[in-house]
Amino acid sequence: MFEPRTLSDDLEVVRGAHAPGAVVLDCARDFETIEPAVAEQLGLLVDRFDPFSAPDTWLPTDAPDLLTRYASDEFTVGLPGDGGVAWTRQTEPPTVFVKPRLEGSPESFVEFLVAEALVEADVAPAESFFAYFGERYPELAAATPLAPAGTFQLGAALYDAYVGRLTRPVFRAWGDPEHDPHLPALHDAWVDAGERLQPRLDGLPGEVARGETDFAAAAELSCAAVKHGQSLPDPFAALDTAAYERNGAAFAVRWAEKTFDALATGE
Repeated sequence: MFEPRTLSDDLEVVRGAHAPGAVVLDCARDFETIEPAVAEQLGLLVDRFDPFSAPDTWLPTDAPDLLTRYASDEFTVGLPGDGGVAWTRQTEPPTVFVKPRLEGSPESFVEFLVAEALVEADVAPAESFFAYFGERYPELAAATPLAPAGTFQLGAALYDAYVGRLTRPVFRAWGDPEHDPHLPALHDAWVDAGERLQPRLDGLPGEVARGETDFAAAAELSCAAVKHGQSLPDPFAALDTAAYERNGAAFAVRWAEKTFDALATGE
């Protein structure tokens, strides 16, 4: 199920700078929840486990089943929508999983995703949006008129924006010849991914107005662009601010309240 991944020189540098000792694994199949027998295989590669679980009070009454499972004591790494690379601090040392859904992707893109995971394992305040919001997650759900799945998608997007504010200076510095480490190939992959997002962002307000893209999907796209330093359309531009970085989940909940109140009144 798991095979240690051979890292390039650049990724070895990133691991040494941000997640010394982290285990990076290729996976034989895609997964989120790790069954006990599979966890035993993983146990041969890490020192110990500390599975995440959450109190019932963090869950809205209509929380999706997958979020309820994530809050349980099942060993779960990543959530649907997290992409082809997932990381966890539920193991010691941290572990990065590279999933087979990435087969056929450009190697430079995969390299960046692994580098991003190593940086996030260092700087992210929590492993998932659910742990980030914690007891405030029901407040987020109450602030939106979205269905439970839409609230899930929005919560994940809001956290993506927050982590993007923390990781962006790292990615940007990789392109500076005066910075140590100087990692131009990873920097170029970061720039390229951002440039590919910008045309979608430019057309997003029109897509939402025409009903071609719903609010949660627009939030997901906009918040994914924060780590690339792209220009965000309103109302998402307020999430790429020092105020959000300072105030975290409380800011995100208040942003949701104000945003949906404005949408309801047509302001």
